Amino acid sequence: MLTQPKQSQEQFSLQRRTDGGGTPRMNYWGAADEYGVLTDVLLGPPTNLKHLSTSSLSRKYLREAPCDIAVAKKQHAELVSAYEHFGVNVHWQTEDPALPMQVYTRDSSFMTPLGPVITNMCNWWRRGENFAAIRTYEKMGIPIYDMITAGHFEGGDFNVIEPGCVLMGCGGERTQDEAVQQVKGWFEAEGWEVKPTYFDPYYVHIDLMVVMLAEKLAGVCLECTAPDVVDWLKAKNIEIVPVPFQDTMDLGCNVMSMGNDRIIAPKKSQTLIQQLKARGFEVAEIDTSEISKTGGGIHCMAQALRRES
Repeated sequence: MLTQPKQSQEQFSLQRRTDGGGTPRMNYWGAADEYGVLTDVLLGPPTNLKHLSTSSLSRKYLREAPCDIAVAKKQHAELVSAYEHFGVNVHWQTEDPALPMQVYTRDSSFMTPLGPVITNMCNWWRRGENFAAIRTYEKMGIPIYDMITAGHFEGGDFNVIEPGCVLMGCGGERTQDEAVQQVKGWFEAEGWEVKPTYFDPYYVHIDLMVVMLAEKLAGVCLECTAPDVVDWLKAKNIEIVPVPFQDTMDLGCNVMSMGNDRIIAPKKSQTLIQQLKARGFEVAEIDTSEISKTGGGIHCMAQALRRES
């Protein structure tokens, strides 16, 4: 793990949010969007990974073809190599042997230009990930914007579309409307546009259906994304790259933008990959066939710590 430059360090606090809005941006860390050049990423160790019943998808694989954990760990190592290939500084979540799903760093917090937000996990075996995230940010000297207290909320449901504009997902289980309204109030007070969208919990998080690939370019599963969300994206002049429903069920829309037309994507998502390559994108194709059986994809397994906008 690389250490942040001395001049970039800020004083750690558990709440830097200013009541009523006006919270200043952090001076080094933070991400204002999902497609700026990624310089630093937070990953979770797969050391203690287990295949648990976290979603409809993971339950399906538990019944039919449980995850080969040894292969899953090798696939995660390939993912780490992809970040290193793109010159990204890889930082690691504070490891805890009691946390079997810690590899999914997207869920225990989400990053904004105003600081990271600590979420409130749904599954009891994942709630400790929030505490590990706090320890990690304290160790790195990254002050926390605030902590969600009104209900369950997981980071995969905070989907920044462009600076100052966020799409928030709510399936009613992993993320609850009470928490959505709390977070909505915070960011509207900061001057953000916030659009909540509601869907069946079968789809888990909004980042399984909608993901930003580049500025004004989004990958979207049109079969399961609400029509008003699609219309909202189009009204912002965001071009949509369709991702087939079946690919989405294999986490094919759950990709990570590196910025500058570079993407890390699951190898099975060939429809999206070929469309991106046709547009001149550089795509690192990673086999996630085993690790994704545990319930998440490439975007789920990464928390941007710093992007250059």
